[in-house]
Amino acid sequence: MKNILIVSAHPDDEVLGAGGTLLKHKTRGDSIYWLIITDVFEEHGFTQERVESRQQEIRRVAEKLGIKKTFKLGYPTMSLSNSSLRELIPKISAVFQEVEPETVYCLNRSDAHSDHRVVFDGVMACTKSFRYPYVKQVLMYECISETEFAPVLPEKAFLPNYFVDITEYLDQKLDIMRIYASELGEHPFPRSIENIKALAHYRGASVGVQYAEAYQLLKYIDK
Repeated sequence: MKNILIVSAHPDDEVLGAGGTLLKHKTRGDSIYWLIITDVFEEHGFTQERVESRQQEIRRVAEKLGIKKTFKLGYPTMSLSNSSLRELIPKISAVFQEVEPETVYCLNRSDAHSDHRVVFDGVMACTKSFRYPYVKQVLMYECISETEFAPVLPEKAFLPNYFVDITEYLDQKLDIMRIYASELGEHPFPRSIENIKALAHYRGASVGVQYAEAYQLLKYIDK
């Protein structure tokens, strides 16, 4: 049994990028922990109803994914910048020290959303082997509507080299994603059920399975 940590800047990142993989971990009996960096608040223009419904969504998704514990850092959404890292890194580090994850799933370093890029930097600061010796795998996941809209530059490309067969879990992943109804739209909106399934279909065809999720493996330590 492994300790797994999935990090999302915003609730829905985790399902879009790794929902099927997390369900596979659940089936295997792994302990899954979820770190959410941002949240929505009335003082930042969100209605009380939306603030409450967001918390309900998080609880429902956590239950469906089999999350053992959810950590919320509570930064306002769309507020992260490089200056946030000074206090963000110690908070992420505290979660790492409590969970001692063997496998870490983090956002792609070059996503279009600045929150995603800052979260990636904060997570990577907490993967040094001499301080976090329990970390054996670090993988970046792709997030529809953010990864594909990043600048098309060689140094910013998402280069998948690790694939997980989620054929048995795709329908469950899509059902869980429907919990985030306000984040979904009709095709050709990027976060449509049709597009999520299409990406899984494409990634699966790349490696000879029906449906897959793709990752860029950043670190693998075989001890």
